[in-house]
Amino acid sequence: MSDIILFGGHGKVALLATRILSDRGHRVTSVIRNPEQEDDVRAHGGEPRVADVQQQSLTDLADLVRGHDAVLWSAGAGGGSVDRTWAIDRDAAVLSVQAAARAGVDRYVMVSWSGSQLDHGIPQDQDFFAYAQSKMIADAVLRDSDLQWTVVAPSTLTDDDPTGRVDWDGSSSQVPRGDVAHVVADVLEDPSTAGRTIRFNGGSTPVADFLHG
Repeated sequence: MSDIILFGGHGKVALLATRILSDRGHRVTSVIRNPEQEDDVRAHGGEPRVADVQQQSLTDLADLVRGHDAVLWSAGAGGGSVDRTWAIDRDAAVLSVQAAARAGVDRYVMVSWSGSQLDHGIPQDQDFFAYAQSKMIADAVLRDSDLQWTVVAPSTLTDDDPTGRVDWDGSSSQVPRGDVAHVVADVLEDPSTAGRTIRFNGGSTPVADFLHG
């Protein structure tokens, strides 16, 4: 059993991952901004912790993560303002990486986006540029750390029923959130995925085979 701290605990992928992880015997502390979300977190097997990541200092975040076995970052502005996107998807994510290092929590899993690359191709005059740029920067900072990191980078998320199968072959540009949660849970349990960026979409390969193929 591992003690996992999950940032962005009320997101759809986060709640699904919380259920999978808790069913497998792990303890999940879910960081949420709104105390009204506490019951949803508990219903999925997590233990809520109310804290607004946009307002947390490096010291605050280090205090939050200290004593856990792994950090799972799944927080995001979720299509809010551009300023909020920079503040959460870039700045808070980067601080959380630094906080994990400061607190001595070596295992870190970042839920990112399949296009989070230096040449992501999103025009600067589009609102989505802030998200693409933020994800690229946060991922790069994580890769440059000494943490046992894994970047989980799915394509466009859907609410379709999960299949337990994924790929990265261009056959799809979408993936069900339930399958992303499956990948996240398997990655957290598998130290051999450290040092990898795992880009994927929906497909035909069982998750376990895809991760070790």
